[in-house]
Amino acid sequence: MIFFSQQTTADGQQRPRRKVGCLGGCLIFFAVYFICSALLGWLMGDMFSASTMDLKDQTVYRLQLKGTLVEQAQEENPFASLMGSMPYSSYAQQETVGLDDILSNIRLAKTDDRILGIWLDGGQLSMAPASAKAIRDALLDFKASGKWIIASAKNYGETNYYVASVADRICLDPTGAVGWYGLVAQKMYYTRVMEKIGVEMQILKVGTFKSAVEPYFRTSMSDADRQQTKEFLDGIWAEYKTAVGASRHLTEAQLDALANRYMPLQSAEENLKAGLVDTIVYQQDMDSLLRVYTGTKDYKTLTTGKLAQVKRPESKASDKIAVLYLEGAITEEDGDGIVGKEVIKTLKKIRKDDDIKALVLRVNSPGGSADASEQIWHAIQNIKADSIPVVVSMGDYAASGGYYISCGADYIYAEPTTLTGSIGIFGTIPNVAKLRNKIGLDIDDYGTNKYSTLEWNMIYKGMNPEEHALMQNMIERGYDLFTSRCAEGRHVSQDYIKSIGEGRVWLGNKGKEIGIVDEMGNIDNAIAKAVELAGLESYKLVYYPDVVDPWEEILKSFDHTTDEEKLILKVREFCSKPRIMALMPEVEIK
Repeated sequence: MIFFSQQTTADGQQRPRRKVGCLGGCLIFFAVYFICSALLGWLMGDMFSASTMDLKDQTVYRLQLKGTLVEQAQEENPFASLMGSMPYSSYAQQETVGLDDILSNIRLAKTDDRILGIWLDGGQLSMAPASAKAIRDALLDFKASGKWIIASAKNYGETNYYVASVADRICLDPTGAVGWYGLVAQKMYYTRVMEKIGVEMQILKVGTFKSAVEPYFRTSMSDADRQQTKEFLDGIWAEYKTAVGASRHLTEAQLDALANRYMPLQSAEENLKAGLVDTIVYQQDMDSLLRVYTGTKDYKTLTTGKLAQVKRPESKASDKIAVLYLEGAITEEDGDGIVGKEVIKTLKKIRKDDDIKALVLRVNSPGGSADASEQIWHAIQNIKADSIPVVVSMGDYAASGGYYISCGADYIYAEPTTLTGSIGIFGTIPNVAKLRNKIGLDIDDYGTNKYSTLEWNMIYKGMNPEEHALMQNMIERGYDLFTSRCAEGRHVSQDYIKSIGEGRVWLGNKGKEIGIVDEMGNIDNAIAKAVELAGLESYKLVYYPDVVDPWEEILKSFDHTTDEEKLILKVREFCSKPRIMALMPEVEIK
């Protein structure tokens, strides 16, 4: 097997909701439990609430910075309150908020006079730098309306503080602090673990910077990986300092000096004295401050999910712009991310709709299956062949396989802190010969031809030089195909793509300099470009895929795998079968 590494919209369109498959395998107990819970919720009047919310005068948008940010908002789960208290359920830890809802709500808040201002409540939303910048830019645009933003939190995570720094007033709990200490990229290396169990990972790759395989044969970063990690981490930190400095009237030198003091361990008073916050106030007392800002004690607040249900004006246009979200790892047949066969089915559906005049791809992926990436690329080219322009909006990541499916677009937007590129591939083939000897497992075989037993032998005996050369040749062909797709899409020579490829990860702004990205911008910019390329005067947006049904979310909530078990599963996944990947290095930025 070969691998590479409708809610309401801003213009009033309704997104379809996904229909999920059979719940086969679910225990009768849970089926009865949830049916009874649903009936109870209906009788109480909160199970089937209206699909739209009334927006009243003197409203504050309460943008809660907590949970995990995802690209596309999920349908509100009517069982949320029940799931959080059930045994073996991890629902409470899986709360997500959609970037699409947040951006749509901020746009609405800017123009609707019933919304007085925005309250950034909390500071622990899990999000990557590119998504954080999209939110921060939207908040800056909101301030152009003359309306206010206030922020409050017990503690601010560093990326959350980067967002909150746009506020007119930043409040901090007396017992809290600001997470300002610089960024770190952390990577785990499994080489010694695998040595202990007797597994050797046989590595084939193209690209000096293709470091995603390093955890399986090194115990630390290579010089090339350290160089690229330094460059993109320094670039993100520079963006944080520039943006925060402009909002807080602090120099980059001052911000570096504060980071070197490790502000999370400083008192609230020290954070106030340093100029990171404006007011020290208990979170529970924010009502008093909100009364001052709203000028009334009768103000109302709406959270992100509720405000997203407020009805927007509906477009009557017949022409459509399709927006397709592609988020997660790329797989062929199944998985939680970008599933090749499902994406191709959706692209065919889009192609058949004569009213769709342009396609926007929102890509947030570190890579995945080689065949799926090629098949998705081909399906996109089929759409372009029908004279339908395709524009890409890159999210936090659009690297390796994620860049593969992006490179053929007519125009590509990225955030300055998007991680992209990583044009290169690698193969991993586990050799369990030592493990086999440890446990006393003997094997024998007979093959009719020279390489009849190749797949068996390279795992249980290890590749010989000739077999290794065959596999490396396949890797080289894969890299040649990958770079040819990039060259064709970017209208440059393949040699040039190879010169800036080598598996190297680039920030979005550097990607523009070297020509793998066209312009800095967000999904709104991408939609505007699609409208321009399609020559439309009026249009409506349609969104794909359908949003996940609450039942699917409920089933997933019973996964309570520990971090240790996830680590074991990760190693087992790499050791389970030979595979060739186009995947960016796995890196956790903190």
